[in-house]
Amino acid sequence: MANYTESIEKLIESLIKLPGIGRRSAERVVSYILGAPKEEAKNLADGIIKVKESVRFCALCHNLSEEDLCKICQDQRRQKDVICIVEKPSDVTAIEKSGSFTGVYHVLLGAISPLEGKGPGDLKIDTLLNRIKQANIKEIIIATDADTEGETTALYLTKVIKPLGVRLSRIGLGLPVGSNLEYADSTTLSKSLEARRAI
Repeated sequence: MANYTESIEKLIESLIKLPGIGRRSAERVVSYILGAPKEEAKNLADGIIKVKESVRFCALCHNLSEEDLCKICQDQRRQKDVICIVEKPSDVTAIEKSGSFTGVYHVLLGAISPLEGKGPGDLKIDTLLNRIKQANIKEIIIATDADTEGETTALYLTKVIKPLGVRLSRIGLGLPVGSNLEYADSTTLSKSLEARRAI
């Protein structure tokens, strides 16, 4: 192991906690930061603090936002009567990149996972059901991941939404079983939305 100063080692240990960053990657990032102008390092640190202080969840759909309502919920051009249900905010970003969905979203902030002790009560399902009952919603698209947790969540959502009488569909072709939405390419997501099937 290299003989780093205490502050460098502390920064490396912090970076290793980030997803996809191992020790060698963290060392390269630190090396870059040490060689960068002080202003660039300060901008990076300020950016991290700003995100932590100003970003919150949208009061309506639970997507990331810096205001009470996210930009998608505020956009008057969106179809407000079509809701796409996703597990996490990064799934919204992935679908938006496909450019093929013009409705609005509902972010559950997780999936049902008994092994992790996460049940329906830990997700934003109650607020979803209230939205469906209070607004004139015509269609719900379930776009949870194609893994075990995502499928379990989709089955539960089908059970609680179907009695409400709205059109219900699940994204279909294009997403391989066991994959996550955020890693799918735009074309695959576009095809999945087009080929959604009724439940």
